[in-house]
Amino acid sequence: MQPLSQDEIRRSFVNCSKGEAKSLSLPAKFETIDWDNRDFLGWRDPKARDRAYLVAMLVNGPVGLALRAAPERRSAMRSNMCAFCQVTHSLTGIALFSARRAGAAGRHGNTVGTYACADLACSLYLRGKRKPELRQTKESLTEQETIDRMLGNLDNFVEQALREDV
Repeated sequence: MQPLSQDEIRRSFVNCSKGEAKSLSLPAKFETIDWDNRDFLGWRDPKARDRAYLVAMLVNGPVGLALRAAPERRSAMRSNMCAFCQVTHSLTGIALFSARRAGAAGRHGNTVGTYACADLACSLYLRGKRKPELRQTKESLTEQETIDRMLGNLDNFVEQALREDV
């Protein structure tokens, strides 16, 4: 991912007000982000754990989405898979995130949701820079193919959030 300034990140948000974007908490240690190993920027708000943010690079530039994380639930399931990177985590390693849709659809309360890595560090898991807590099944895809698949899944989620006709 190409490096972005704090102002570029704040301007990229499409599903919140300019005031909300201006006041959101940026990632901790922003100056040390390893942009070369990121395909999108995602982080949880350290001041409010139910808030998260992601910034994806689309053809026309960066697009940011403010997300809400659902409260953790107890379940009989022992693991779940991230819809973006397909990495399997224990239940605490996966979160249900929802994004208000952009424009009129969002103002009417329409949202889109997905299960994703709770720390939104998909790129780091796929590159082996961060280890998931569960053993992963071996895939026949190359690292680049898994990254491309993740980017396709991420783009699909962002495009759903940008749709105003639903």
